Amino acid sequence: MCRGCLNVTGYILVGGASSRFGKDKALVELSGSPMCVRMGALLGAAFVPKVWLVGDPAKYGNLGLPITPDLWPGEGPLGGILTALRHAKGEKRADYNLIVGCDMPFLTKDWLLELLGRAFESEAQVMLAESHQGLEPLCAVWHTEALTTVEAQFKQGVRKVTGAVNHLNREVLDQADWKRFDSAGRLFWNMNTLADYEEARRILEGERT
Repeated sequence: MCRGCLNVTGYILVGGASSRFGKDKALVELSGSPMCVRMGALLGAAFVPKVWLVGDPAKYGNLGLPITPDLWPGEGPLGGILTALRHAKGEKRADYNLIVGCDMPFLTKDWLLELLGRAFESEAQVMLAESHQGLEPLCAVWHTEALTTVEAQFKQGVRKVTGAVNHLNREVLDQADWKRFDSAGRLFWNMNTLADYEEARRILEGERT
């Protein structure tokens, strides 16, 4: 078990509109499980002791994972992150929060353990990677004390997650940190369209044969 993992709570954001995808990507199945359930199992494998969904209980309440309602549905992932941080603060659950999107099928336990371990050793309010696509704030460890700043930015109209990140004490891990966990070049790849989903299915089925 990674040092400090009992001081972390996991949150999976499932409240997105999935407009480009055409259906609810949190519920599409990969390897026999809905994406959000599959992600929950991954966080559990990384020794995160409690994992919550952030979204609509009416849609996701029957999946076997506890759920906290998104306080700002339709306001994008920053609203989900703020909901998670408020929940963590209000419940006094943990100092660290591993917050991930539901649509990253190639995240690995080893990378999550590395990310958590680096966060536990850092004074940063958010620990995240920077890939070839830019910052990856939807696979990041957020300290609960980031709540005040994130909430202030949200109230000022900020909706881009990176916009809020820029106002935090942050530590950014670059390719030198994450490349050894990403031999296939897919670690931060996410499913934005049905074509992406079919590609992920094809790759995962190929890996099982």
